[in-house]
Amino acid sequence: MLERALKIKDLLSKKSIFLLGPRGTGKTSLIKQQLSNQALIVNLLSSDFYFRLSTRPAELVQIVESSKHKIIVIDEVQKIPALLDEVHNLIEEKNLRFLLTGSSARKLRRGGANLLGGRAWDATLSPLTFQEIPSFDLKRYLRFGGLPAVYLSDFPDEELNAYVNTYLTEEIAAEGLVRDLPRFARFLQKSALSNGMILNFSEIASDLGVSPTTVREYYRILEDTLVGHMIEPLRKSGSRKEVSTAKFYFFDIGVSNTLRGVKNIEEGTPYFGNTFEQFIGQELRAAISYLRLHLPLNFWRTHSQHEVDFVIGDMLAVEVKATTSANMRMVKGLQSINVSFKIKHRCLISRDPVERIEDGINFLPYQSFLSKLWRGEWFVGIKN
Repeated sequence: MLERALKIKDLLSKKSIFLLGPRGTGKTSLIKQQLSNQALIVNLLSSDFYFRLSTRPAELVQIVESSKHKIIVIDEVQKIPALLDEVHNLIEEKNLRFLLTGSSARKLRRGGANLLGGRAWDATLSPLTFQEIPSFDLKRYLRFGGLPAVYLSDFPDEELNAYVNTYLTEEIAAEGLVRDLPRFARFLQKSALSNGMILNFSEIASDLGVSPTTVREYYRILEDTLVGHMIEPLRKSGSRKEVSTAKFYFFDIGVSNTLRGVKNIEEGTPYFGNTFEQFIGQELRAAISYLRLHLPLNFWRTHSQHEVDFVIGDMLAVEVKATTSANMRMVKGLQSINVSFKIKHRCLISRDPVERIEDGINFLPYQSFLSKLWRGEWFVGIKN
């Protein structure tokens, strides 16, 4: 079992936690690894717990009081949102710490659930990251992604196909989130083809034969079920030179590859560069969460086509190139962004092994950049 970077025991020493993450990211394994024999685990995927508590949520109090544990885990809490009222009272009256896990935020955030009024912090579990994988294999990661059961499998293609089918049947069909599942399946494929690109809702709607409003709702479903996320453009107040439309990224490279039907990713192709960019984006997003940075992740692009792939607050601007030979022609966006925004660190990340600084810009091999990222070196001075 790989050691995960998210330290939930440390977080629980300070506050109760909502631990969200897509199916398959390893929430159950993480709990077993870090809280073994230290917590009462109420797994709502268990029919016994589910049927008992779905009809009588108040019985949670009896279960908790009979266990004598100070840490209570409720796995897949979105299945019975009413339990959060009982959790709220137990936190207030018994000073217990709860770890509340879920693979869908939709029922919690849209169903009027009690979100505990600040009595619990949010945390998100991502797919495996660079620092969590011994002898990291970039080509394998860019093809199959970082879901633990996939990356470590002898049959990763089979695992990914099963995962995508499970998502459609369990997360979408079973919860009745869409009426037309075949059309939503076509939307998934279309959204995978535009993964990491600036979105055009009208164009996607036209291709699918639906309204732009429906396409926006489909994207909200992907966000609410944690299968992907929007990255908003960075804009200077009152400025019209920056684009105003978001990008959408799937949470895992292997999942987006499977939806696209990609079987091979050849070096030197545009798609290799796109997946390399998504990989770095996934690492940045995970680091923001795990390091408790509370900073926004954006991209920057002007109508004159100057662009920076990722910007984290005013601390870090990152341009990603899959090249093995980085040069100054690739940093025009990083040079231009400081005209409007003063960014502390500007980095060009590539597969070029030579590390250097030119014109205030860090040219870094991805391994060196990610090692510094996970040590928090780009964010020195920020109070967590």
